Amino acid sequence: MPGDSTTPTDGLAPSDELEQEQPDSLVSVMDSTANSQHKPFSIKLWPPSESTRQVLVHRLTNNLTSNSIFTQKYGALNKEEAEENAEKIEDIAFNTANGHYDREPDGDGGAAVQLYAKECSKLLLEVLKRVPAAKEKELASQNNASAETFFDISKGPRTFLEAEEAENLLTPLKDPGNSYTKICFSNRSFGLGAARVAGPILASLKNQLKEVDLSDFIAGRPEAEALEVMNIFSTALEGSVLKSLNLSNNALGEKGVRAFGALLKSQGCLEELYLINDGISEEAARAVCELIPSAEKLKVLHFHNNMTGDEGALAVSDVVKRSSLLEDFRCSSTRIGSEGGIALAEALESCTHLRKLDLRDNMFGVEAGVALSKALSKHLDLVEVYLSYLNLEDEGAVVLVNALKESAPSLEVLEMAGNDITADAAPTIAACIAAKQHLTKLNLAENELKDEGTIQISKALEEGHTLLKEVDMSNNFIRRAGARHLAQVVVQKPGFALLNINGNIISDDGVDEVKEIFNKCPDMLAPLDENDPEGGDDDEEVGEAEAELESKMKNLEVGQEE
Repeated sequence: MPGDSTTPTDGLAPSDELEQEQPDSLVSVMDSTANSQHKPFSIKLWPPSESTRQVLVHRLTNNLTSNSIFTQKYGALNKEEAEENAEKIEDIAFNTANGHYDREPDGDGGAAVQLYAKECSKLLLEVLKRVPAAKEKELASQNNASAETFFDISKGPRTFLEAEEAENLLTPLKDPGNSYTKICFSNRSFGLGAARVAGPILASLKNQLKEVDLSDFIAGRPEAEALEVMNIFSTALEGSVLKSLNLSNNALGEKGVRAFGALLKSQGCLEELYLINDGISEEAARAVCELIPSAEKLKVLHFHNNMTGDEGALAVSDVVKRSSLLEDFRCSSTRIGSEGGIALAEALESCTHLRKLDLRDNMFGVEAGVALSKALSKHLDLVEVYLSYLNLEDEGAVVLVNALKESAPSLEVLEMAGNDITADAAPTIAACIAAKQHLTKLNLAENELKDEGTIQISKALEEGHTLLKEVDMSNNFIRRAGARHLAQVVVQKPGFALLNINGNIISDDGVDEVKEIFNKCPDMLAPLDENDPEGGDDDEEVGEAEAELESKMKNLEVGQEE
């Protein structure tokens, strides 16, 4: 209806909302010659020309796809669905109006035009009202499909599972013709009786299973019972062709790894293997290396919170060397020192598809950092790099960020917290950051960058970096000048979410200044409750130092790749 912003689009309104405006709308899409040669009783409005009918179909399509109060209420159709429905609506409305005109001709066809418009509007609204039901049906269908392929008993509180409860709980897995390809038995502690119930069921499914999650499934069981349970599951699943296997949180140790020997030895197509918090010692790591027959397809390998050590890292390195397709490698909190770190770094050189690397919380030191830099120079696909708490110091940090500057063009996450990095390394780090325009998260917490290093890194973030969401520079001996400069830079980023500068030595005035910078978005500023405003020199000396620093940093240019 002309000029009415509440109509679905340009020309048609559902009949029960805007019925009064319909006739004029349909007249407006009839042949334009009728309007240019207006004579009493000489304009014939019915039947419409073929071109006019096609214009109406086009307008109906727009009504079904465009944003309006009706599509906001009921939902819109995609273009293909809208075109199909628009043609049906117009055809039905035309036949209805044409039948009326044949039965009760009224000269110029004005009554037929009115009916044509009314029917189009009515049918349009009926189609829009069906959209929510169709979407709900589609969603239900997707949920059913998901439910049929994924069997998960991990929800709810952790419980001990015995034979009778296991019999009831696992009943759906016994249904003939079920389509389960993924199972999760996590968070339920299987006793020997429950394992004997589960064993035959798993054996009957092993040819269709692709993903198996047995994390945290023997908690609280005596060692002898736990090992026997593992043996039962391993035997039942032996020969399956799995893509993903999760054995995390089971305190396996070497005995536990070998209890899963039958299963591990039969896996030649694994793409994901998770051994997190499993007591993977040197001996256990060697057992893993020995038992995995092939790592050629491995894309995800996760060790975390184990006691692997240097000797264990040598065994893990053997697996990594065989994993040329590896995309996601996590070997964090595993007590690996310089020797093991160098071995892992050398193994990673062959993993040129790596996208995510997490080596946090180990004891690599400078030498392992240098070895790792050689590997990272070959990794063009890296998106996330976690190198915090590795004792890198300035020397290790500098060679690593130099390597990342020349590689990893799409780097999104860079974490190098807790590495004793000082302001001396800041120019190199800043140059790397300036080149990484996809960066979303930067974590340099718990270093010694001070104001000088912080301002250099802030300047590196000034230009571009429109995707930046989070910066953590806590515990870096930052004073007022560094805090203010960093705050002024990040607060302007369009999608920024969190700045953490807690645990520094910002004066009370500096804290107030930073809070004022974030006054319109206080949730973007982390708490400052651990800041020590008296941790530095007295106010006069601090003021002089800040003024001198501002002067030195005023014309600083940060190097950036062309």
